[in-house]
Amino acid sequence: MEFKQTSLTIPAEGFVLNVDKPYGWTSFQAVNFIKHKIKNLTGIKKFKIGHAGTLDPLATGVLVICVGKKTKTIPLLQDTDKVYQGTFLLGCESASYDLETPVKIIHADPLISVERLQENTRSFLGDITQTAPIYSAKKVKGKRAYESARKGEAVEIKPHQVKVHGFDLSNHKTNTVDFEIACSKGTYIRSIAHDFGASVGCGALLAALRRTAVGEFKSQNALKLKEVPQYLDQFLESV
Repeated sequence: MEFKQTSLTIPAEGFVLNVDKPYGWTSFQAVNFIKHKIKNLTGIKKFKIGHAGTLDPLATGVLVICVGKKTKTIPLLQDTDKVYQGTFLLGCESASYDLETPVKIIHADPLISVERLQENTRSFLGDITQTAPIYSAKKVKGKRAYESARKGEAVEIKPHQVKVHGFDLSNHKTNTVDFEIACSKGTYIRSIAHDFGASVGCGALLAALRRTAVGEFKSQNALKLKEVPQYLDQFLESV
């Protein structure tokens, strides 16, 4: 593809975008979308670009994308704490711990009181050990776990330690409960959903997820993907 010549360019120091990743998009697709827009605007064919923490396709929210020399800050951004909001579906389980794979009903009518649910959040606070879902981007023997899982191959993932700073529940209904979790890097909210369901004895999976913060980057300040082209045009024009 031929790119137009333009006076617009990437600033020498690079830049960071706070993007609101839409439902159904992979983080890689969002990065590629922005990469293509920058190429069209500047005519620059090769430059560094990457994100500071994957969001699953079924999740939405803050995806921090670094361009140029700012890609050097990705490890620092990945180390920052995250905040998530979403919904647990009670009474069922799945291999992926969410709605990506077939759902198995454990209890059609889970009669769990809000008091018991609240009490069980306490065991998930502080330093905890969890195991990533086999349908995850976790690398096992050099391969992404989900690649092996989708082929029906056995996947063994070692437990790892994370830290949960806050775990609040709200809007409890018969088989759903909303949550907000503040946590360290590397925390799998799908694993918390699965383990939380096991702790209350009815099973649970992650029905909806939105990342509302990555360090200082907040969802209320994030750009919708449809806003990115105009923002980039104005931003690069001002460089």
